[in-house]
Amino acid sequence: MSTALDALSLRQQVIAQNIANVQTPGYQGRRVSFEDSLAQAVRNGSGVVEPSIGISLEPTREDGNNVNLDTEVVSNTDTSLRYQAATRAVEGTFTSLRTAMRTA
Repeated sequence: MSTALDALSLRQQVIAQNIANVQTPGYQGRRVSFEDSLAQAVRNGSGVVEPSIGISLEPTREDGNNVNLDTEVVSNTDTSLRYQAATRAVEGTFTSLRTAMRTA
């Protein structure tokens, strides 16, 4: 879960960069992908997740910028909700461990 949290944090940073550059001529938005790597790490039991940063495939405007503010806001909301869910999962694990240690 900590690797998923790290990847989601990276995604939030990239989204923030995209939003900050929404009016920058020639700026190409970026996307963070890690879900396939996370699934493979879970299958292999390796725990190693390699997020990748690629260029957004959004259409480019006349000024060469392809950041779509609506897409970024939706992506940011989705990422925030996933981060909250992962944080709750980690909290639940620690709560279970604390409970087990108290009863032992």
